[in-house]
Amino acid sequence: MNTILILEQTLNGLQFGLMLFLLAAGLTLVFGIMDMINLAHGSLYMIGAYLVASFSQASGSFWLGLGLGVLATVLVGVLLEFTVLRRLYHRDHLSQVMGTFAILLMSNEIVRIIWGAQPLMLNPPAALAGPVRLMDGFSYPAYRLLIIGVGLAVALLLWLLVTRTRFGMQVRAGAANREMATAMGANVRRLFTLVFALGAALCAVAGGMLGPLLAVQVGMGESILILAFVVIVIGGIGSIRGALLGAMLVGLVDTAGRTLVPLLFDKAMGPEVAANAGPAVASILIYVLMAAVLFYKPQGLFPAHD
Repeated sequence: MNTILILEQTLNGLQFGLMLFLLAAGLTLVFGIMDMINLAHGSLYMIGAYLVASFSQASGSFWLGLGLGVLATVLVGVLLEFTVLRRLYHRDHLSQVMGTFAILLMSNEIVRIIWGAQPLMLNPPAALAGPVRLMDGFSYPAYRLLIIGVGLAVALLLWLLVTRTRFGMQVRAGAANREMATAMGANVRRLFTLVFALGAALCAVAGGMLGPLLAVQVGMGESILILAFVVIVIGGIGSIRGALLGAMLVGLVDTAGRTLVPLLFDKAMGPEVAANAGPAVASILIYVLMAAVLFYKPQGLFPAHD
């Protein structure tokens, strides 16, 4: 274990955490304002990645494909909210879970029918295909640095939107007390649609940016959806600030754990134990983190009402 390895894993954790934040931000707003458990959020991440990959292949430009993919995913999200999800807003959480889980399964099959079962290739921009030298003896992939930059920029823009605009004021009011926001004249139906569209756009950005690093394939939304829920539970439901901090913690703990835990096991108990037990222990660290946070702060680190 050396300085280069620690720096590399820190940057990997930061990159992964920022992409988790894009997913968790939309999910926590939908959950906090609408009081709705939306398992279909992972489907929008998957659909966004497929649309970005398809538009990129058709146009020959990653950036054009990303822009068109985000717009198309927003349209899909708004259509989904208009046709199906509005009927679930006033249902109990069990009905919401079952309904949105059904959407998740149907989305997987629709994607399989349209694009097939084989993963799609999504290549990063050619100018960012190589590494960047950050210090003597340490180079880091340029595309991963781009992801970090995009994640930070989107987080800043989202913070400005939520804290400095009238729409953001209504979003914060709805997350803290939906009934009072309605009584004060907020158009809750329009607010719900706009929040859902924003969440769909963030999903598409995350799916498109992670597409060159992860496989664009059927079912890719399920595993990352679980992590997004862990993020919003740690950060506090309805809190953008909590989603950002929770995503950073989950990204760093998950990335560092998968690298450092096997190394520690190898030094302490030998390579065989490290190969068998190391990955298993590393995979539960984020859930240990969630349990520890909830033990001391049951509402999460920054609940919306704070």
